[in-house]
Amino acid sequence: MTDAIDSDLVGREPETASLRRRLTDALDGTGGASVLLRGDAGIGKTALLDWAGRLASKRGFRVLRAVGSETEEGLAFGALQQVLGPLLAGSTALSAPRREALERALGVRAGSPAAGFAVGASALPLLAAAAREAPVLVLVDDLHWVDGSSAEVLAFLGRRISGVPVVMIAATRPRPDTADDWPGEALDIAALTPEAAGILLRRRHPTLSARTAERVLAEAGGNPLALDEIPCRLHADHQRGILPLPDQLPLSVRLERLFAERLEALTPEARRLLLLAALSGGAPTSDVGLWLRSEPDCDTGAVLDLIDGSGLAHVDSAGRFAFRHPLVRSAVVSVTPAAEKARAHRRLAEVLDVRDPRRLVHEAAAADGPAEDLAARLQEAAQYIARRGGDAEAALLMDRAATLSEDADARVRRVTWAAVMAARGGRLPYATRLVESLRGAVVPADVAPLYGYAVVYVDQSHRIDFASSLTLLPGALGSLAEPGTDPLGGLAEQVFFKLLLAAVYTGDAGAWTALKRHGELMSPLARLCLRAWADPPRTAHGAAVELAELAGGQGTRGATADAWLLLWTASAVDTAEAELWSHHTGGHTYATQGTIAKVRAHQDFLTGRWDSSGAVAAEAGAAEDRGYHCNALLLRLSYAHYLAGRGDEAGFAAVAEAIEPRAVVAGMRFVTDRLECLRALLALALGRPEEAYAVLSRLMPGGLLPRGLAWSHLALFDVVWAAVATGRTGEARAYVEAARAARIDLVSPHHAFVLAAVTALAAGEEEAEACFAAAYGVPGARRWVPELARLRLAHGMRLRASGRVREARDLLAAARQTFRDLGAGPWADRAAAELRAAGQAGGGVGDGAGSLTAQELRIARLAATGLTNKQIGGVLRLSPRTVGAHLHRIFPKLGITSRAALHAALPEP
Repeated sequence: MTDAIDSDLVGREPETASLRRRLTDALDGTGGASVLLRGDAGIGKTALLDWAGRLASKRGFRVLRAVGSETEEGLAFGALQQVLGPLLAGSTALSAPRREALERALGVRAGSPAAGFAVGASALPLLAAAAREAPVLVLVDDLHWVDGSSAEVLAFLGRRISGVPVVMIAATRPRPDTADDWPGEALDIAALTPEAAGILLRRRHPTLSARTAERVLAEAGGNPLALDEIPCRLHADHQRGILPLPDQLPLSVRLERLFAERLEALTPEARRLLLLAALSGGAPTSDVGLWLRSEPDCDTGAVLDLIDGSGLAHVDSAGRFAFRHPLVRSAVVSVTPAAEKARAHRRLAEVLDVRDPRRLVHEAAAADGPAEDLAARLQEAAQYIARRGGDAEAALLMDRAATLSEDADARVRRVTWAAVMAARGGRLPYATRLVESLRGAVVPADVAPLYGYAVVYVDQSHRIDFASSLTLLPGALGSLAEPGTDPLGGLAEQVFFKLLLAAVYTGDAGAWTALKRHGELMSPLARLCLRAWADPPRTAHGAAVELAELAGGQGTRGATADAWLLLWTASAVDTAEAELWSHHTGGHTYATQGTIAKVRAHQDFLTGRWDSSGAVAAEAGAAEDRGYHCNALLLRLSYAHYLAGRGDEAGFAAVAEAIEPRAVVAGMRFVTDRLECLRALLALALGRPEEAYAVLSRLMPGGLLPRGLAWSHLALFDVVWAAVATGRTGEARAYVEAARAARIDLVSPHHAFVLAAVTALAAGEEEAEACFAAAYGVPGARRWVPELARLRLAHGMRLRASGRVREARDLLAAARQTFRDLGAGPWADRAAAELRAAGQAGGGVGDGAGSLTAQELRIARLAATGLTNKQIGGVLRLSPRTVGAHLHRIFPKLGITSRAALHAALPEP
C-alpha cells in the first residue's frame, strides 16, 4: 500500500522503499536495523529523515531525534543526550549502576562518566525497554558533526539492535571518518535523475518558462536544494523567460549565499535570534524566550512569525529551532561580521550554567585575545573529557586553550597535549598539523617526553618513519620508567608500546636494549608483550596461558595502552580470537580499532576465515583515508597473506609492488622479511618448492630459527614442506630439531600444532603414521584450517605413494574440499590430481591424462617443465596462440585450473 506522504518526495523511490522495509520489519517483529544516508549538502538527506519520521509516527513508532552541531562537535555525549534524554527520566528499566553510568555521561548526575563501552552497555537496555512499549525510530542528522563519543555509542547500539524493534537512520556528508564505523546498510543519496529533477522543478516552480527550466536543470545537476533555490534568486522576468538569463547562475558551491538576501530582509532581532540558534546547535524554546526577553521592545511572536515566514527556520514540534537545511545555518554564520558573532557567543555563554562545558566553548569563541584563566578552564575540561574516553573532542578544547594561552610555554604544553589527544582519538592528520606547528618551538622539560611521544605517533602512523622512535623514545622511556616519575597519566606504557613497535618493525638493536633495560619497571602485561615479540621461539614460553589470565582481569575495557598491549601480544602468539577483541570493539577510537583490524586479519588467515580478505582490503583503504598510512601498509601485507595462500601470483605481485618500496625506505624488516616468506608460500602453492626453499633458507640458514623473524613458526612450516618436497630430508629434520630444542610448543596451541605438523612432514616411513596421528591429536588442531589441509594433503600423498590408496582418498578429498572452500585453486588442483592418481573417479572434472591426444600430452609435458607458450611453440613448430588453445582444452580434461598443477596431474613419462 502506498502511503500518502510519498508525494512529498520525488525520485527517491529506492531509498523510501528501503527505509519503509526497515520500519515494516521492526513492526513485524523481524528485528531492528541501522541505515546510513550518505550524500552531499542539499541532496535531500534531511528530507528523507523527515519522511521516515512522519511515516514512523503514522505507524505508531516513538521517534527520537538528534542533530549534530559544528559548534558543539567537541562536547562529548551531546548528541546522545538528545536521543536518550527523553527516555531516561521516566524509565525504570536500568539497574542502579547502569543508570548511574548513563546519567553521568548525559550530565544528569555529577561525577566522572564511565567509558564509551559502558555507556553503550547502559544505553542498550534503556532503548530496548522503550521498544517493548512501542517500536522506536532514532533519527540522527548531520552525523559528520556529531561528537565522537556520541557517534561511537550510537554505532555500538546500531550493531546490537537486530533483535529488537528499533530502527536507526543517520545522515552524513560523504566523509570517511564519520561513515566507516557506522553499522548496517549505507545508502548513497545521489543526484536526482534528469526526469525526477524535472518533476521536482515543475512542482516547486510551475511558472518557469521551458527555456529557463532547461537551464536551471542543467546548472543544478540534480541537487534538490539547488533546484528549489536557484529560481528564487532569478528576477520574475527571468523566470518567465522575458529577459535572457545571466551568464552565470548560482551553483551548489554558492548555495550558502542564496540565503543572504533573505537574512538581510529580516529585522535585526530576527537575524540575531537565527545567529544564536545557529551557534547553539538548535535551541529549546525556553532559551529562545530568554534571548528575546533581553532584546528591548521585542515582540516575541512577531519575530518568530517573521522567521517562519522567511522559510529559513521554524520551531519544530519538539520545541527546537529547526533550520530547513544545514546550509542555512552555515549561511547565517558566514554572513555575520566577526564582532557580532563574538557578541552572540557571549550571550550564549551568559544563559548557560557555569558547569556546562558548552559555556566554555562559547566563551572561547567570544574571546578577542589571550585569556589565561579561560585557557586553564578549557584545559581542565579537555582533560576531563579525555579521561572519559573522548580524546577527539578533548583535542579540540585543548587546541582552543592553546590559542588563548598568555605564556609561550603554556601554549606549547597545550598544543602537545592536543596533538596526543588527536592522535589517540583517530584524527591523525589533525595531530600532524599540531605537531608541525611546534616545529622549532622550545619544549619545556616537563612535557618533553609527551612531545616526543606526539612526534613519534605522527611519524610512525602517518609518515611511516621510525627514525624519531629510535632517537626520542629510549630517553623518554628512561625519564618515565622509574616509579613516581610519570606525572602524565600512564604515558610510560604507551611510550614502551611505541618503542616496541619500532623494535619489532625495524629490528633495531638499540630499541631492543632500551626495552629490556626498562622492561622490569613496566606492568606484567607490558613485560609479557616484550617476551612475546623479542625472540618468540625462546622467550615466549607460556605466553598464551599468561595472556589469557591477564586478559581475564581487564574487564570489558582497559586503558588504551592495555588494549594495545593485549591485542599485540595475542597477535604474536596467535590467540587473537573474537572473545578478546570484542572487549575493545565499542570502547576505543580508531587508534585501537586499527590494531583490532590488523590482529583480526592475521587470525582470520590462520583459522581459514579467508572470506574476510575483501574486508581487509577495504579496511586498508579506510586507514589510508584517515591518514594512518602505516596501518594501511600492514593491512595490505595481511591481504597479501591471503593472496599468497591462494596462489594468486598476479594479485600478490601488485600488492607487494605497492607496499615493499615504502617498507624498504622505512627499514621495516617486519614487512620485507614477511613478504619474502609469502613469496615462498606462493611458490609452494604454485608447485615450485625449489624456489620456495631457496627463499626460506636465506632467511633461516643452517636449520636455525633466527631471532627477529616475525612469526617464525609460519616460516618453519613452509621451509620444512619445501625441504621435504625437494628431497632435502636431512635439512627438514634439522629445522624440526631446532624447533623442538627451542620448545616452541610451549608458546601457544598453534605453535604446538606447527611443531607436531612439521615433525610429521619430516618423519621417516616407520614413524610417519604415529607422527601424523600425533599432529591431528594436538588440542585445537582443527582450528588451523589451511595448515591442517596441507598436512592432510601431505599425508594422503605419502599413503598413495606407499599403495594405501583407500586411506589416502579420504584425506585427499578432505584437503581438496578445504582448499576449494578457501579459494586456493592451485592447492585444490594438486589434491584433485592426487585423488585421480589414487584411482578415485571424480578427482577432477575431466577424465585424466588418458583422455589427452598425443599432441596434447606433448604440450602438457612441456608446459609442466615451466616453458612458456612461445617456447613450446618453438619446440613443436606451433604458434603460441595454438599452444594456448591446446592448453585451454587440456586443463578441463585433467581437472585442473592452472599450469602449476600440470606436473602432479600427469603420469610419469
